[in-house]
Amino acid sequence: MSDRQRPLRSAQWFGTTDKNGFMYRSWMKNQGIPDHEFQGKPIIGICNTWSELTPCNAHFRKLAEHVKKGVLEAGGYPVEFPVFSNGESNLRPTAMFTRNLASMDVEEAIRGNPIDAVVLLVGCDKTTPALLMGAASCDIPTIVVSGGPMLNGKHTGQDIGSGTVVWKLSEQVKAGEISLHDFMAAEAGMSRSAGTCNTMGTASTMACMTEALGTSLPHNAAIPAVDSRRYVLAHLSGNRIVEMVNEDLRLSKILTKEAFDNAIRTNAAIGGSTNAVIHLKAIAGRIGVDLTLDDWSRVGRGTPTVVDLQPSGRFLMEEFYYAGGLPAVLKRLGDADRLPFKEALTVNGKTLWENVQNAPLYNDEVIRPLDNPLTVDGGICVVQGNLAPNGAVLKPSAATAELMQHRGRAVVFEDFDDYKARINDPDLEVEANDILVMKHCGPRGYHGMAEVGNMGLPPKILAQGISDMVRISDARMSGTAYGTVVLHVAPEAAAGGPLAAVRNGDWIELDCAGGRLHLDISDEELASRLADSDPTAASTLIASQGGYRQLYIERVLQADEGCDFDFLVGCRGADVPRHSH
Repeated sequence: MSDRQRPLRSAQWFGTTDKNGFMYRSWMKNQGIPDHEFQGKPIIGICNTWSELTPCNAHFRKLAEHVKKGVLEAGGYPVEFPVFSNGESNLRPTAMFTRNLASMDVEEAIRGNPIDAVVLLVGCDKTTPALLMGAASCDIPTIVVSGGPMLNGKHTGQDIGSGTVVWKLSEQVKAGEISLHDFMAAEAGMSRSAGTCNTMGTASTMACMTEALGTSLPHNAAIPAVDSRRYVLAHLSGNRIVEMVNEDLRLSKILTKEAFDNAIRTNAAIGGSTNAVIHLKAIAGRIGVDLTLDDWSRVGRGTPTVVDLQPSGRFLMEEFYYAGGLPAVLKRLGDADRLPFKEALTVNGKTLWENVQNAPLYNDEVIRPLDNPLTVDGGICVVQGNLAPNGAVLKPSAATAELMQHRGRAVVFEDFDDYKARINDPDLEVEANDILVMKHCGPRGYHGMAEVGNMGLPPKILAQGISDMVRISDARMSGTAYGTVVLHVAPEAAAGGPLAAVRNGDWIELDCAGGRLHLDISDEELASRLADSDPTAASTLIASQGGYRQLYIERVLQADEGCDFDFLVGCRGADVPRHSH
């Protein structure tokens, strides 16, 4: 069968002359759509996460218009539809709580509507994985268009990075190094334009992951949101998605195990967020690829971080794009034979290497040579042991090298409220070599696993000129944050994991090189402590109140499994449902 004869999914709505075809076309025509648009043209869904409550994505109406132009030019017909927009900056308790909800919205919107392919408009942290998860469960031709990062922040004549400057200045206020007025003065300067965080936070990381996976056109990750080239890319993506329908180029042909290996290696090279570990696992689970924490060690470890961006380094996303963007990073890896699978297919029909083998690189300070990296080993550090039987993660490029092998005494906070109540107490018993431990902030314990893992240090420690301590929790942290922070401890405390048993004064050993996280008590003592408590009680009580929270707490998987709902894992396809009449 030739490409032009390929049957369209949308034809099962619009391609008949019976009662059902009449109704589907007639109601669509109330928008002023002429009849010829229904005659064999691919119907392209534009899945839009625009929302004024998601400021990162607030410019998506304009972005969608450029996608539409590209679709029309290529002979398709675009239909824009909204889905749940889970913006990290405003949504409580955390956008991660609704990532799976948004993915369900996307999946059912795709499957239930007359569309042949979909363009995913994504930006703020969780919108990228949510939309890819939903689309992967349907497996129709799909292309990602990210919204792009904000312009560089400006304060006191210097560039400042989204999120990263908040953590930094907040610590300086607590240490008495700057005034509250100085802190507040940076607020407006941090966010100067439309777009996502301009650091290598989770939004930028996931934009890079979509490009490394092959699900977007080259340069999608880094073009600034307000740069006209962002709209050109949107237009070209609209062109390309129509061709993908004719080629039947579905997500399952792109999201292979090899593509995920490329993404893991890329995450190390860019100094990407630890959140990518959870999101890539969830996306892989939807398309049927077996991805584990061991893969992050196998593929990522030993990879130098060459992108010198905040929070790990100095620069911001504007400089990254002007230096060559992600294609330059991938070329640098490929030239050194460090790109695992050069022949992985991408949405433009070319291989990853064909897309980047001639990519220019304009700035060796921003995208550094492999022999002069920001961090020699930037791969996500996965640690396991009796404190994290199913693993925990740490971001080496944002950590203090001297603390990545450390033994210290535990200073324990039972939950985030306990931490907030006690951390600023001048009488808190804490020393610089101690390890801050926070419990009950995982998927069930904080119903959504909020980004609270990068606990601010006690003022009495900051006053000593100390800016980093080892911190351990079952929480996540923002990709814009930094420090020697052990995250995603699994199983979490609220699921009965060993973290629930840690007490003040216990000794803990962290050995990143050895992949070990050990609580220095006997197995018998650990079992006895867990038997004497019910760490699941609090989350069970919350679940008993019903609503989406109950569904979340009862069905969410642990961090090492991607925090998806157990019943959502897998690809269910996009078979056309029965008629509605």
